Amino acid sequence: MKDEFVVVMVTAPSVDEGAGIGRKVVEEGLSACCNIVPGVRSIYTWQGRICDEGEVLCIFKTRASLFERLKKRVKELHSYDVPEIIAVPVRAGLEEYLEWVRDVTVKE
Repeated sequence: MKDEFVVVMVTAPSVDEGAGIGRKVVEEGLSACCNIVPGVRSIYTWQGRICDEGEVLCIFKTRASLFERLKKRVKELHSYDVPEIIAVPVRAGLEEYLEWVRDVTVKE
């Protein structure tokens, strides 16, 4: 199980955009699910200025082997020039949940 799964974090400018990306990626089997957390405040530097913006956080659960495909698809669907797409390995989890992630995502 080690390193077989990842949680992928993606910020988006709105609930609608995050939901659109999440729905498409789940429909395509690149992620088992997408949680959308509204009310995120992001403070960051972009093109030489400090930005302070409201965003949503999309949290995808998938297999590590699908990360490159997921990353490419999110980038295609996203309105940002450089979207946040960060994968964090899952070191442990409820086996039944992880089996579900295996079952509902596409096979290579």
